[in-house]
Amino acid sequence: MAKNSASSTTVPDTTWLGRGRHLGAEPERDVRRNLIALKAARVIDDFLDLDPVEAALSTDLYPRDESADPGPGARRLFEARWQVADGITVRAQLTTYDPESRRMESEGVTWVLAAEAERAWQADWPSPATVFWPDSDQVAWDHDKVPGVRLRTTNHLPKDDDELRRLLRDCTRQSWFVHVLVHEAMTPDTLGRRPITAFLPPSLRHRVVEHRATPEQALSADFVLKRELGVGIPRGGAVVLPAAPQAPGQDAQRFTVRNVFLDGTEPTELLDKIKEFTSLPQPMPADAEQALTRLRQGWHLLTPDEELVHARAMVTRYAKALEAMTSSCDLYREAAESALAALAEATGGDSTDRTPSPAAAKPDASPLKALTKTFGLFRGPNK
Repeated sequence: MAKNSASSTTVPDTTWLGRGRHLGAEPERDVRRNLIALKAARVIDDFLDLDPVEAALSTDLYPRDESADPGPGARRLFEARWQVADGITVRAQLTTYDPESRRMESEGVTWVLAAEAERAWQADWPSPATVFWPDSDQVAWDHDKVPGVRLRTTNHLPKDDDELRRLLRDCTRQSWFVHVLVHEAMTPDTLGRRPITAFLPPSLRHRVVEHRATPEQALSADFVLKRELGVGIPRGGAVVLPAAPQAPGQDAQRFTVRNVFLDGTEPTELLDKIKEFTSLPQPMPADAEQALTRLRQGWHLLTPDEELVHARAMVTRYAKALEAMTSSCDLYREAAESALAALAEATGGDSTDRTPSPAAAKPDASPLKALTKTFGLFRGPNK
């Protein structure tokens, strides 16, 4: 994962991308158990659990690319394949990574997930996140790379303005998720504290992070937002935060809602704004392009038909390699025959071996003198 800046390209409409942190003790065990259960229930067709080194060295269906390797720090590589509506096949790959340093071990294990379908992704399809991770509050897989931010819940803004500024900057520049800020006009009850993301379709539920500003944070949140992102938030309203750099069509005013009633009812207007925002071309996050390349060019979980195509491709590849080797041998033989003909012409057709034997050489003769004497045997009287 060497890239540090966002790509100028946009995310293909056939893909689903996510990156987060698992704060539990054994993340790979959680993934493995979930995949086994889903395969037994026939929710997914099949899955693979691979060692990153073995995955990088194995022969795949597609041509290899250096960016298709999991990269340094990779712990495990999981692949899964399932079908959605109308028999559309989805392929997904999840890679777990060690903390970048010992000081960051408390921040958990980083995971990167890339999924791609055979046609444009639909919001009502199952979330790839819950194919690999159990959809349970008991498993803490849903933390963003931005510290203190989590999916599937409401994240209250920090009280300090400097911390708030830093948080908004990190969420819009480092996170792979879409961030929504909601201002509470008054302190909500139990129903009002329910995350708005719970009303979203399955595939959007784990792509959107919800932030909450308390009633007394109306002015400070609005001031910091305008200063950092050029967008304000109405009192008692909400706004979908634009990514940095801002993509075409992500007009902040267009994705601002004046009123959001936090009474447990479905906030239809805000949900429509989120759906519209996520349907726009999204800028490719930093390192996401490599994850997508790894999915496409480092795929291992083949169907029987794909295995047959792969075997035929390997036969063709080996046949071409054998043909190239045969051609090289023919060229080498022709070159050797030409060299022997030239040697015969230079020696007047005498086929006697004129090279002195090692036994005939003096014990104290130097290699240079022996070599000079050997070449002298082939000199003609006028050469």
